[in-house]
Amino acid sequence: MNRRRFLTLSAAALAPLPGHAATLTTWEGTGLGTALTLHLVGATPHLARQTFARVEAEVARIETLASLHRDSALTRLNRDGHLSWPSPDFLDLLTLAGQVHAATEGAFDPTVQPLWLALAEGTDPAKARALVGWNRLHLSPEEIHLAPGQALTLNGIAQGWAADRIAALLRAQGFSEALVDMGEIAALGESGWPAVIAGPDGTALAETRLSNRALATSSPRGTLVNGQPHILGPQGQAPVWQTVSVSASEAAIADALSTAFCLMDRAAIDKALARFPDARLEVAA
Repeated sequence: MNRRRFLTLSAAALAPLPGHAATLTTWEGTGLGTALTLHLVGATPHLARQTFARVEAEVARIETLASLHRDSALTRLNRDGHLSWPSPDFLDLLTLAGQVHAATEGAFDPTVQPLWLALAEGTDPAKARALVGWNRLHLSPEEIHLAPGQALTLNGIAQGWAADRIAALLRAQGFSEALVDMGEIAALGESGWPAVIAGPDGTALAETRLSNRALATSSPRGTLVNGQPHILGPQGQAPVWQTVSVSASEAAIADALSTAFCLMDRAAIDKALARFPDARLEVAA
């Protein structure tokens, strides 16, 4: 597998909405560096088409903020070293990243982008590691400013954040039962979506049900960069776990924590979870 998450989900156990047949309408697309899927329950064909068009537009908008692979707020920040008057959404995303950075005592650090590039290009990682440090970033409504040579990657949080944005869009549309897969999962509804959490080799590690809850799973060796795990320790930490899965009410929180927890021992994980009481460690294997 080459995707960062290892989940299989089934809609078979989804209970019907009151007054609706248990029909499922599915949209599939691409974006955020992965395949995207959305399942809606009880939507008429016309409403489904409208909703899917809005989802596609929202995914495109999110990419204009957080993508590393096109012109975006993130690529302009990395190119110029600063970004004036950032959008409130982009500022909120970076503020959340900073909160997870603090809670994980630096294990989650989007400033690892130069280190990731050094690994990908086969250049000296020591020079790149000297650029890492979230605390050197200046964040305000007026401007985001990086230290010289710094660059950010939001790959450890952006997919979860996108799932939250799409889930909010669906709730605003009146949907109460849906499954959002933006690379990380957000499930709407009380009846529960069954999920099997698997490791990189496909072995099932745990099962759970998602009711108005999100799930994110990270595996450092799920993607290799020049033979090395793609989740990089900001201070040189090696991965502690092969697969980590976290659930929370917000997919962005689950996404960022699952990334950081790959680098943390169980005592450090428990300490970080105390800062996010809604989050739960599902798997650390």
